[in-house]
Amino acid sequence: MAATKLSIMVAKSPELAGFAIRKATRADANAAWEIRRAAVMLECANVYPLDQLEQWTGGTASRAFADAVEERFLVATVDGYVAGTGMIDLATGKIDAIFVHPAYMKRGIGAAMMRHLETLARSKELPELTLDSTLNAAPFYRALGFEGEEITPYQSPRGLTMDCVPMTKRLRG
Repeated sequence: MAATKLSIMVAKSPELAGFAIRKATRADANAAWEIRRAAVMLECANVYPLDQLEQWTGGTASRAFADAVEERFLVATVDGYVAGTGMIDLATGKIDAIFVHPAYMKRGIGAAMMRHLETLARSKELPELTLDSTLNAAPFYRALGFEGEEITPYQSPRGLTMDCVPMTKRLRG
């Protein structure tokens, strides 16, 4: 993913008091790692084998992960606590790392993050957004206007191959 500077923007959401989206800092890396693991282990458990989930989320946040968080992530906070993550490559429109901590799920945080990333993409006049959805998350993305049905193998940065649904949302044209 190409490194693109994201302006420090704070988004507010009317759905949740004390909610904001901001540019992540290196200090957010451990929280982002734990949110990712907790969300995957809860939400993907009925779709993927446990050993695959362990391979995907095991270990601790690496220096490379901390670098990625600092360079490319946004975090959703509730009363100052990191509750969710997301990132977008503003050169390509590729969205990744959309995770919400289980304690904050079903409160609109993931949808608010996606709306924020879409706003950033529209400000750069990108023609579309793309993402690779886990099988369990595809209905969430479809509800936000993404299209995609085909299940294809996805190669994760950690070397894991898993089934995902490539999805696209047209922003113009």
